[in-house]
Amino acid sequence: MQVQVISPGIYTYGAMVIGGLLRSAGASVTLHRRFPVEPSPIVFLSLYSTQHLLDPAIREFIARARTAGNTCYIGGPVSAAPEMVLGELVPDAVVIGEGEPVVIPLLSRGSPDGIPGTAYTRNGEIIINPPVPPQTLDRPLPLIPDDIGTQDVRGANVYIETHRGCLGACSFCQVPRFFGRTIRSREIDDILAEVRAFRDKGARRVSISGGTGSLYQYRDGKLNPGAFIALLSGMAEIMGSRNVSAPDIRVDCISDEILDAIRKYTIGWVFFGIESGSDRILNQMGKGVTSSQVADAIESCRQHHLAVAGSFIVGYPTEEPDDYEQTKTFIADHPLDDIFVSIAEPLPSTPLASLALRTPREANPLFVPHTGEYRPLNLTEAEARFFDLSLHGAMCRTRPLLLAGQAYDTFLEEGRKQGREIRLVYGILEKYYRK
Repeated sequence: MQVQVISPGIYTYGAMVIGGLLRSAGASVTLHRRFPVEPSPIVFLSLYSTQHLLDPAIREFIARARTAGNTCYIGGPVSAAPEMVLGELVPDAVVIGEGEPVVIPLLSRGSPDGIPGTAYTRNGEIIINPPVPPQTLDRPLPLIPDDIGTQDVRGANVYIETHRGCLGACSFCQVPRFFGRTIRSREIDDILAEVRAFRDKGARRVSISGGTGSLYQYRDGKLNPGAFIALLSGMAEIMGSRNVSAPDIRVDCISDEILDAIRKYTIGWVFFGIESGSDRILNQMGKGVTSSQVADAIESCRQHHLAVAGSFIVGYPTEEPDDYEQTKTFIADHPLDDIFVSIAEPLPSTPLASLALRTPREANPLFVPHTGEYRPLNLTEAEARFFDLSLHGAMCRTRPLLLAGQAYDTFLEEGRKQGREIRLVYGILEKYYRK
């Protein structure tokens, strides 16, 4: 059986895992980050962004494949909203949640009827079968493309999964809704075998996948620094410490041992999801930490000679001007080595999506026209805050950026682009979920 696994734009780790499973079941599998000219008899699309539901190239490919009599299945984070996927892209079925226990039955039966963890349309009615309970993470090696070494995702060729689940309850994040809040960790030997396989295929830098790397082998309400250190040490032995990163971590999931290991066995960067300098907004986001805890974590990293990057979210539906000013003050008081800004995006199945739908547009910063100093630029309040915080953050870095006209234009266009795309997401959410 010929099968194509397609992940538009980048080879996602999930697509490679599904490719490896299908290959182990005897299928002839090819992995693609661009759409093939000819669809194979069975196509699995791994879609990781709500924006994919609006992509005309994806719509055209699926329509062409199904018209030719081929079968198209869709999985990935977009499956959190199967009604939207079925309505917008019209595949044969959606794989809901974790795909490993679902794709082999789909391949074997050739139909989603009665298969747990699937959603599909029959005679105009959407059928959503019960999800498959969380499974162990034992599986074959992923299908690794020959050109994996050419891929760059935040500085790494690939982000390798070490565990699933997250203790957090951040309102904007799908992870605890997708994988649950119980930590399921992979065996270290399996992870290291995978690292070797990626290295042998040409990967030059590997990273631990997004989330909180130090939750690896978390048990009985406690971090397990020893297991995390052994993991980083093993990865560094294979790749070299300058070719390993473990960036994403919660500020309340660090210790001296963990930070020492990150300095010793990785490129020496830590990435905190800071999001806001306002404790009121942090509480509404469900971050579970305060701005004071974030400041202490940054200082701890400095004491361990680590570089620190931070992400910030602007335009949260309830963000007031004073909340935003507190974020600017936090950035000025606690200089970071790099800063990333984004406008709040209501991902399906998250509390933020519910809040966004409850918030009138005339009270939502994403839609309210900006009337302050950037008024001539015709921005919304969220877009203006993105632009302003990007400029402010660049100047407040430990090594400030020289803001020439090109950087100014880049920040401005990115703010407009994010605002435009997220408003389209709002439109789809309202179409399917506004009561």
